[in-house]
Amino acid sequence: MGSWSAEHRWAAVAAWLLFAVVSVVLGGVVGQIDAADHDTVPGEAGQVIRTLHDKGVQDPALESVLVRSSGAVTDRAARDTVDDVITSVRATGQVTDIRSPYDTEAVSGDGHAALVQFAVTGDPATAGDRVGPVLTAVEQVADRHKDMKVEEFGAASADKTIGDAFSDDFAQAEYSVVPLAIGILFIAFGALVAAVLPVILSLTAVVATTGLVALASHAVPMSDSSGIVMLLVGMAVGVDYCLFYLRREREERARGRDARTALNIASATSGRAVLVSGSTVIVAMAGMFLTGMTEFEGMGLATLLVVAVAMIGSVTVLPAVLSLLGERVEKGRLPWRRPARQAPDAESRVWRAVLGTVLRRPKLSLLVGAGALIALAVPATALHPADLTLKQELGDVAMVRAYEDISTTFPGGPEPAEVVVTAEDITGARVTAAIAAFRERAVSSGASGGPVQVSVHEKQNLAVIEVPLTGGDSRARSEKSLEVLREQVRPQTLGRVEGVKAPIGGSVAASKDFADKLGSSVAPVFAFVIAFAFLLMLLSFRSPLIALTSTVLNLLSVGAAYGILTAVFQKGWGASLIGAHGVGAIESWLPLFLFVILFGLSMDYHVFVVSRIREARLRGMSTRDAIAHGIATTAGVVTSAAVIMVGVFAIFGTLSLQGMKQMGLGLAIAVLIDATVIRGMLLPAAMLLLGERNWHVPALLNRLPDLEGGDLAAPERPVVTHQRDDEAPEHART
Repeated sequence: MGSWSAEHRWAAVAAWLLFAVVSVVLGGVVGQIDAADHDTVPGEAGQVIRTLHDKGVQDPALESVLVRSSGAVTDRAARDTVDDVITSVRATGQVTDIRSPYDTEAVSGDGHAALVQFAVTGDPATAGDRVGPVLTAVEQVADRHKDMKVEEFGAASADKTIGDAFSDDFAQAEYSVVPLAIGILFIAFGALVAAVLPVILSLTAVVATTGLVALASHAVPMSDSSGIVMLLVGMAVGVDYCLFYLRREREERARGRDARTALNIASATSGRAVLVSGSTVIVAMAGMFLTGMTEFEGMGLATLLVVAVAMIGSVTVLPAVLSLLGERVEKGRLPWRRPARQAPDAESRVWRAVLGTVLRRPKLSLLVGAGALIALAVPATALHPADLTLKQELGDVAMVRAYEDISTTFPGGPEPAEVVVTAEDITGARVTAAIAAFRERAVSSGASGGPVQVSVHEKQNLAVIEVPLTGGDSRARSEKSLEVLREQVRPQTLGRVEGVKAPIGGSVAASKDFADKLGSSVAPVFAFVIAFAFLLMLLSFRSPLIALTSTVLNLLSVGAAYGILTAVFQKGWGASLIGAHGVGAIESWLPLFLFVILFGLSMDYHVFVVSRIREARLRGMSTRDAIAHGIATTAGVVTSAAVIMVGVFAIFGTLSLQGMKQMGLGLAIAVLIDATVIRGMLLPAAMLLLGERNWHVPALLNRLPDLEGGDLAAPERPVVTHQRDDEAPEHART
């Protein structure tokens, strides 16, 4: 692939640009299909949403305005405030079905607060785009009645607040990633052209994938998080893959190779490592499809597409561009930095010193390193994945304070359970009596404090029951109330009428059902990712022990990342140091996502480093010398790649949404551990202790496909350790 691209460089570059343009144009023409609630919510809650969707009944985006007075809300001042709220929101033309608290009896038990309720007009899915004037109108009412407390919360206002935060975070990430990557690469290469090249190729890969994702979304709808994850992973792996390839090509030129030979060697070595590590990430992300959940399927598909595009670009258009640039890739060099051609085969003195200690005491190093990672992983035994509440996600903002005040005054009001009742005749006597019994029993059982409201849709032959859940803003107590409704109230009322179906949904139910479905998906996804990552490493290096070592080390780094996340975000240890706050839980989708993505990304360094160790071993070095040489010579490029990944991921650790912050910190920590403790201590210590068994190829593996490829590079240095022919690695004897 590299040779063809170098020979047909203009054709390769033109084909890449054409691919990017066509992908973007086609994606723009067909448009992206975003996942709707009826696609993403599992369980009974999803059944509620799908039933309403199929019946053509829109679940309105409800809003509530709390009016609190120091006196009774029946006083003239409070009534004037309530009337002003109703008049002002009606004047926006964006609301319907306005309910006065004096008609619905939505007055607090102490008589000091009342709740004005209404729905935002139009499609509930886009209500957040239209609620702005309503929020402004309510703020103006609060300014006119300063002796009253006036606050608004609802589905549309929450969507707008979260959407605005998400958009701001995404923009911040977009504007920060590129300058950061260029800066790190400029320091690594010391030349502006060499620094900009990987970033440009990565950006084109991300842009092209945006079009592909739009096309793919017609088969698998995309969630809101798919785009930001695609940018995050695409830039990180794209820059890393180009960095590996470009650095190897520069090294070969520094040894005196001509341009064509240097590109061929880079293709056969670093290019092969890119293909293996990229394929591992793709296979790992494919494990997302085993969840059976649209949100994960969309995220997994977007990620594997951007990795595939970045991987293909690194082994096709990159050699073509390098062939075109030639020595001009060194343009814009820092005056105090030597060009790569003047420093061939450089080894890191720092890593040489570290490796000297590790290789002298491999058992101690293995025990210390593994013990440290296991200790870091210990807090993960208390890991509590959950859908973050609004306060946990956003912190102490006005919308969250309004939600808490309404929840405290009217428990369950902002997030009522929603029961969709379908029957052959929704107005039949038995069904009507069962609905009335459900309303009464929901309150008497303690699951709801009322009022329980019923809307009958005779044309669609269904009824919707809204049940405020006892528990307020406590998710645990609300889930307990939901359980009472599902396990006790429903069987004793609606469940006794033949032909009646009554799934119970709502936001609390959606969160619980999502967590339950996700929990049942963990084991098959973990097993799939571990098994196929092991298999790919086995096919790549034809060594069961190398594949097993890489798998175990990956598990250690993921476990340590889990432990640190739990300590920081769940227990609050050191949370203030990164501008976070202990939220008491880890985002429900994060542990599974982190496992899948980290298992793929961590293979980058394993494949690259082990490939160089294997090259040195095949040239006749002893295992000890090959380990030291392979790790020391790759130290510069691996460190640069790790710094880029950590930097890109750390940007997401600075964002406002706690879910994004947790994801960024988790990825950055795992990559940092992988590039330091794993690469510098555990990998060399384990390989040294295994010795020649690292290179043993069982007879059975000779029947499997050979993914090793040829080795075009001549010896990098004289053989350090003399050995008999029968001590040579099996590859060399073959």
